Amino acid sequence: MTMRTLLVLLDKEFRQFFRNPFLPKMAVMFPLMVMLVIPWVTTQDVRHVGVAVVDHDRTAASRRILQKIGASDYYTLYDVADSYASALGALEEGGIDVIVEIPDGFERSVATGTPRKVSISANGVNALKGSLGSQYMVQTVMQTLAELRAEKGLTAGPDPIAVQNRYNPTLEYRFYMIPALMIMLLIMICGFLPALNLVGEKEKGTIEQINVTPVGRFTFTLAKLVPYWVIGLVLLAFAMLLAWVVYGLVPVGSFGAICLAAALFILTMSGIGVVIANNSDTMQQAMFVMFFFVMLFVLMSGLVTPVESMPGWAQWITRFLPPRYFVGIMRAVYLKGTTFAELWGDYAVLAVSASVFGLLAALTYRKRM
Repeated sequence: MTMRTLLVLLDKEFRQFFRNPFLPKMAVMFPLMVMLVIPWVTTQDVRHVGVAVVDHDRTAASRRILQKIGASDYYTLYDVADSYASALGALEEGGIDVIVEIPDGFERSVATGTPRKVSISANGVNALKGSLGSQYMVQTVMQTLAELRAEKGLTAGPDPIAVQNRYNPTLEYRFYMIPALMIMLLIMICGFLPALNLVGEKEKGTIEQINVTPVGRFTFTLAKLVPYWVIGLVLLAFAMLLAWVVYGLVPVGSFGAICLAAALFILTMSGIGVVIANNSDTMQQAMFVMFFFVMLFVLMSGLVTPVESMPGWAQWITRFLPPRYFVGIMRAVYLKGTTFAELWGDYAVLAVSASVFGLLAALTYRKRM
């Protein structure tokens, strides 16, 4: 392999990419859609929880709770029911998510310092909305009780629990998802594009012009990997810029640590794409196989759900998925400021993955005359 040959092939690849009427537009529009739309629609911050209140007390104290519920953006007060049975019917029909039942004598019990329990029932069909909605309601009732005690001159007992959320103080779900979305962006762009580009050359027959030359398999493979390595790093920088401008999210840790991990991961994904293309004869075949790997990476690498919450057999499989280690690095460096020395094991796995799939990409390339 000579440097001149490699540079000529790289020039061909970049020209081919930018002359394509679709690929450059996709490389720009896809990051914009991922970074500007998905963080808003995938949030797990629950709002507009449908609430029905069964008020057996009908006093100033119970009306205070009703006012709190009605004034909050987290709830939508649908009904003040006369009985628990009627509210339960609305819950079963899916019209509401939470029932709050205020017992008779609630205000008197607050005055004595031993308030009667307020019952909260949540719809468990939508587990996320039901569980978070009930937790929000518990906080609302506790806050109201504290205000009522203070107004009556009663001293509240000390709070035995002090909660402090490190690294993401407001528990903003977007901050948890944005680094993962950057990884999903690299999986899609740096995995699909090399595969589709190479198979497209096969279908058009233009790859035969390379096959009749003395270009070696390693030179050919490197020329296929490097352009998407550069494109991937540029897209990552663009996504990080959008995260800073739109969401105010900047990495706490080293930018260099992120770039190093991204460089290894992009080579891994590009290698996987080239391996698939080398063993595919049509665009449809390459797309279906690549889609299988993309779904596997997205669902089982910790991008959406924590690996620790998966079954034991699934956790064992994730050990062989390169995105799992890149996800860990991105979130640790972005949110915690973790250093390279603390994550060297994950970097080592990515380096091995990049080497293995790069080698497989070269070995699976066959000149077909």
